Amino acid sequence: MSPTQWDLPPELCCRPMAFVALTGLDVVYNAVHRAIWDAFCANRRADRVPISFKVLPGDHEYPKCRTKRTSYEWYIPKGILKTGWMNKHLNLVPSLVVLFYELDWDDAQWKEKQSECATKVEIVRTSLQGRNTKVAVVLIQKKTPLPPGEDVVASERAAALCNACDLSGKSLFVLPHTDHLVGYIIRLENAFYEHAQTYYYNEIRRVKSHKEFLNKTTHQLLFVRHQFKTGFFSELKQDTQNALKHYRTAYSLVHELRAHETNMLEIKTLAGFINYKICRLCFQHNTPLDAIAQFRKHIDLCKKKIGSAELAFEHTAWMSKQFQSFGDLFDEAIKLGLTAIQTQNPGFYYQQAACYAQERKQQANQLCSHEPNVSYPTPDPVETASGALDFYGQRAWRQGHQSIDPPDPEKEKQGILALQLKEKDVPHSELIIALLSNAVAQFKKYKCPRMKSHLMVQMGEEYYHAKDYTKALKLLDYVMCDYRTERWWSLLTSILCTALKCSYLMGQVKDYITYSMELVGRASTLREDQKSRIEKNLIRVLMNEVPEAELDCDPGSVKAAQVLWTDRVSLGGSNEFTVEVQDYVPFIQCKAKFLSPSFHVDEPVQLHVYLRADCPHPVRFAKLCVSLSNQEYNQYCLVEEACKGKDILEASSQGNMCLVPGKTRKYCFKFVARTEDVGRKIEITSVDLMLGSENGRCVYLNWRGGGGDAASAQEALQASRSFKRRTRLPEQQVDWDAVSIQSSTMVISRVPRITVQLQHEPPALSNEMYCITVTVQSEEDTVAKDVTLTAGLKPGQDANLTQTTHVTLNSSEVCDDAHPALLTDIAVGDLQPGQKIEKKLYIRCVSTGSRIFLFHVSYAMSTTVEGKDITCRCHKDETVTIETVIPFEVAVKFVSTKFEHLDRVYVDVPFLLMMDILSASPWPVHLVSSELQLASSMAAVDQPQSQVEGVVLQTGECASECFSLKCPPVQNGTSTVAAGQYLISWKRKSVSAETPVVKTTVILPHIIVETIPLYVHAELPSFGRVRESLPVWYHIENRTGVVQDVDISVEPSDAFMFSGLKQVRMRILPGTEQEMVYNFYPLMAGYQNLPLLNINLLRFPNVSSQLLRRFLPTRIFIKPQGRNGDASIEAA
Repeated sequence: MSPTQWDLPPELCCRPMAFVALTGLDVVYNAVHRAIWDAFCANRRADRVPISFKVLPGDHEYPKCRTKRTSYEWYIPKGILKTGWMNKHLNLVPSLVVLFYELDWDDAQWKEKQSECATKVEIVRTSLQGRNTKVAVVLIQKKTPLPPGEDVVASERAAALCNACDLSGKSLFVLPHTDHLVGYIIRLENAFYEHAQTYYYNEIRRVKSHKEFLNKTTHQLLFVRHQFKTGFFSELKQDTQNALKHYRTAYSLVHELRAHETNMLEIKTLAGFINYKICRLCFQHNTPLDAIAQFRKHIDLCKKKIGSAELAFEHTAWMSKQFQSFGDLFDEAIKLGLTAIQTQNPGFYYQQAACYAQERKQQANQLCSHEPNVSYPTPDPVETASGALDFYGQRAWRQGHQSIDPPDPEKEKQGILALQLKEKDVPHSELIIALLSNAVAQFKKYKCPRMKSHLMVQMGEEYYHAKDYTKALKLLDYVMCDYRTERWWSLLTSILCTALKCSYLMGQVKDYITYSMELVGRASTLREDQKSRIEKNLIRVLMNEVPEAELDCDPGSVKAAQVLWTDRVSLGGSNEFTVEVQDYVPFIQCKAKFLSPSFHVDEPVQLHVYLRADCPHPVRFAKLCVSLSNQEYNQYCLVEEACKGKDILEASSQGNMCLVPGKTRKYCFKFVARTEDVGRKIEITSVDLMLGSENGRCVYLNWRGGGGDAASAQEALQASRSFKRRTRLPEQQVDWDAVSIQSSTMVISRVPRITVQLQHEPPALSNEMYCITVTVQSEEDTVAKDVTLTAGLKPGQDANLTQTTHVTLNSSEVCDDAHPALLTDIAVGDLQPGQKIEKKLYIRCVSTGSRIFLFHVSYAMSTTVEGKDITCRCHKDETVTIETVIPFEVAVKFVSTKFEHLDRVYVDVPFLLMMDILSASPWPVHLVSSELQLASSMAAVDQPQSQVEGVVLQTGECASECFSLKCPPVQNGTSTVAAGQYLISWKRKSVSAETPVVKTTVILPHIIVETIPLYVHAELPSFGRVRESLPVWYHIENRTGVVQDVDISVEPSDAFMFSGLKQVRMRILPGTEQEMVYNFYPLMAGYQNLPLLNINLLRFPNVSSQLLRRFLPTRIFIKPQGRNGDASIEAA
């Protein structure tokens, strides 16, 4: 019985498609026929009809049809399903035979060829004697046929050919061999598919017609057989819904059969076939839950149907194949678009298949362990004359037997023995590994890391049992990392034991040492006696001796391993190994720490290394060395002692190189740091511990950084969270959990003994020369040499601050952009003990905001450390944050002579420029002077002079000055012109007179200038008196080159009577001025509105009266009428 006995037959697993036979095609020697065949079978897309084509010769012998049974009264079936039935209908019995014949309608030898064609059709029919297979004829023609009805000759000859060949008109086709061959072929396929559908429909009816002759007493097997055949024909017909219905019925019927040991295998085999079909169709119909439910039902019904106890391994093999087949179906459905989830994916089914395969292996070991003298029976009871069984699931030595008891007990016994002996040769481990590999791939795909690791362990163990130790070790080594990380110590121990056996059997020295170290350590859950045995073996390997064999290993493999180990011992070569401890949990723990995160350069750097052994026996080491980032210090961090091989397991704890289990040993190192390393970090790159000796083998345990292995980080976290009270240890002993790793330290400069004081008056004002006085005083006992000062903006701030901050030592000039933001290495000289030095620093901040300034004082000192003279530099840093604020705000506005706001000015019309300086400084601001620099488009009415010169503004105070300006004529009549700039010279009131004056420039805003055709201004007294005449002169000036017609009218006012022209029209010549005089007579006291003067320009209607009225006064103050006393006072 071959290992593939349980594989499902390929005809069951494939997709059933209608079988159509093509005859009359010479695809080897005829190019036209070859092109036709290629069009049928090459590049078949999914949208083409599902047909299986095969080219057969015209006289091909088809399977003979059995004589139709007329009655089932005395018929007793010998099995459920014949082994060749599915293949017969898929590949041997066609649903349609198509005869290809080259014949044109106008062929000169029409009669002869018609007769030849009819003969060939008759030969095909004869070979299909008794079958319902249809026959069709395809005429291969060279010309493209005319549309139906137009070619009378073709119609007549087609009818004659159908009569000669006894064909219906639907079975005769024409295939023109033209450029559109594929299109014609697709049309032919569709017609063939309809014929095939009809054939399979008739076959289904024929099978169903047998049902009325059956009875449930003797024909139970036939009920199952007929339902299966009906379902299979429905699949061939592509009617999958009906196929699924018939398969479900067949499945129910197969479990109604009376089951006993002789037919149990046949029932399970057919149940497995039908279950496969049902599940496949459910996945095809996109109902995966139905497929899963059917499979679970199938397993529940069949898992107890074990059959013969002596062949129990057959049941587990069959169960394994069921799970594997369903996993394959599930995976295939996923590839076609089905979505699986983490908790329901094919991996679980492959895993279960592997579990049954492992159980099969165990049962085979139990049931097939025959004595060596038991030979294979002769003749072979599992062989048949034809080489194959007649019915699926039956025994070769009793085919067709359906009774409960076997017909020949001796044959039965011989058959069982043959099956057991064949099972013994099955490569079970290979089967199990293949299934586990499939499961691992699925769990990896669906992100189930723990399931993947678990199955990889099983794969490794199977490789171990299969004696493929290399692959076993590779897999186990891969998963051990996960179990170390997740702290599954019991699982890790089990895996390590298997890995240790593999490394021993392969003679892998380094792996053997590594796994031994881990198995005797704290992560191992082995008993103390087991750890002790492993540790002794480890010592033997370190002493270059052959270790004892591991327990429960294959005797043959052990002998081969001993030869390997003997060769390893005798052969010379590299006996040094390095074990990277951070990936393992070895039996020695290490922690290294600097006693401080930083050390001054004038004190020694101290480093402690703590070691602890977790093995059963004390262990000696040969060397301990610490590697630092600066290798020059490594010579100071080394412990080395020559120890003999026999002392490796010395029980005494007195030696400096001996580690006692459970006790922490401390090793102290110290060295003087180099002055060049000031400001640098010293790191522990690794700690190396050498076990063994140069005479035997040297093993270096290498800890990266300051120590720690795969488990130490989690252990340290648990220790920090533990509420358990720690026991107080004697002074000589160290609490391991209390030791923390400190793998790096900084070498920092010597503590400076100087003071740095800063004197200044914050905040700083924008653009001023802000003075900071730096006072440095020495408190050293000796001379501080080479004192330098670095002062200015602290690096690392915003780049904009660097560009707007300038520093200088010169107070007589204002900093410009050429001055830096930081002055470096300003030489100060030497400082005697107690001496004090002052430096003034001037800072100009162009922009406002907060700035951090750095004052760095550095000097050199000579000192002695551990008897070694060194010269080290000391430095003291002081930082100060200074806020920069604006000293004042300047408001600029244009107003008319009546102090009304102007958004535009007019040519040669005087206006006022108002400047308001509002102090925003917390310190008094001294305004030294101010200056107005006008643009060419502006002119001063009189010589502008500073009106704020010498003014001191306190916080919040405001100084104002006013300038009378006018604009000369512009070219376009209207334009926007620049006004110029306003310069303010100022300084802080509290600073010394030596500080340069700061000049602040204010750019004046642009203003719109317009040309006005007529200008009006008035002359009148500053006040009037009630009932006294008030003369007013109005001057009207024509500023154009044309004569102006002007309408002037005066509106009456309740506060005045007036004399003069109330309404007049006048003509003003170009460039001339007209004067009008009015006498106003006030009637009321107080501020009164003057009578309004309305002016209309007939040539310039766009110039409104309101615009011209802006140049005229609108109000005047009227005093009340005077008394006599007032007159005397005036006279006086």
